[in-house]
Amino acid sequence: MALITKSLTIWLVILFCAVANGALREGVLIPHLGKAPGFFLSGVLLSALILVITFLALPWLGAHRPAQRIGIGVFWLALTLVFEISFGRFQGKPWATILEAYTFKDGNIWPVVLLVTAAAPYVADRLRGLP
Repeated sequence: MALITKSLTIWLVILFCAVANGALREGVLIPHLGKAPGFFLSGVLLSALILVITFLALPWLGAHRPAQRIGIGVFWLALTLVFEISFGRFQGKPWATILEAYTFKDGNIWPVVLLVTAAAPYVADRLRGLP
């Protein structure tokens, strides 16, 4: 149970950073760089943040087996998808608008960010030299 709680805590930190990244994208990147470069840079920044947060949090997390790290990544992916879809529906967005984020339209690399989210615990541990 402690592993789930710690995983959720780290995901909430990632969520906070993702919201801040979205504000940066909408307030600074897109107005100054344009839509496609702003979306692309935002996706790269968020992916890097996810990897850094995960790398720094891994010792505290205590996921020692590769299967645990993969499970945490899948857990984070599921939480992210549920949050994104629920938040979009809460805002009254139609399904077509919500699903458009998964098409690489206008430089949006959201599907790559999702892959990074799922792989981050395993990749970060590999970067630390763990099996």
